[in-house]
Amino acid sequence: MESVKNIIAVASGKGGVGKSTTAVNLALALQALGHKVGLLDADIYGPSVAMMLGVAEGTKPAVQDEKFFMPVLAHGLATMSMAYLVNDKTPTVWRGPMASGALLQLLTQTQWGELDYLVVDMPPGTGDIQLTLAQKVPVTGAVIVTTPQDIALLDAQKGIAMFQKVNIPVLGIVENMAVHICSQCGHAEHIFGENGGSKLAQDFDVALLGQLPLSLDIRLQMDQGNPPVSQDQNSAAAQLYIDMAKNTLAAIEALDDQSGPDISFS
Repeated sequence: MESVKNIIAVASGKGGVGKSTTAVNLALALQALGHKVGLLDADIYGPSVAMMLGVAEGTKPAVQDEKFFMPVLAHGLATMSMAYLVNDKTPTVWRGPMASGALLQLLTQTQWGELDYLVVDMPPGTGDIQLTLAQKVPVTGAVIVTTPQDIALLDAQKGIAMFQKVNIPVLGIVENMAVHICSQCGHAEHIFGENGGSKLAQDFDVALLGQLPLSLDIRLQMDQGNPPVSQDQNSAAAQLYIDMAKNTLAAIEALDDQSGPDISFS
């Protein structure tokens, strides 16, 4: 891990909020901005990054010295996922310690090479895997993904509180499914509520990194293994993700500016 400069955890309090879609496009957007980027699918129980990146089923990582995995390249990203080690129909029926051990192996026994950023797609929730990452790995900061829906915001608050409790800075909030634009008439409708992510960011004094629409095109591109940022960086969807990446970099830079020594007198 000495060759990885920054680790960004992409997390959510609950599933189904577009966390993996955000992680994949964040990694691709950071790459589009000129950085060397890796992507670790740490969702041991439900790895989906391989499919979203169009990696063929059955792809296995090469092994070096019978000890290290070589990352699988996808759209220019160095990637590693549990999906490369088991097939799509094999459930990962593991207790927490086994899943945590698998995460550490994927993370520390992969030859990532020189990376500016390693994006880690976390499983939903606040369990063993999140604690293992926080305790064993120098995480630069966390990105919290939510939808504007009240129940999602409630769980996102728990995610923020968990990272604060283990002293990992929260870089900001990404609000997915913020608005739906009708493809027929252009009508904008806030199906899951309005501005929930921005209110959450204000409540916890963190940045709102981006607001992404509920989009049929994004869903189709992800299912086909062709994320928006990898297809056309000038498209409206890609620009939203690139702006999100720029805001994430700004949040990391702000952390660096605050990293002077703490001096206290008693």
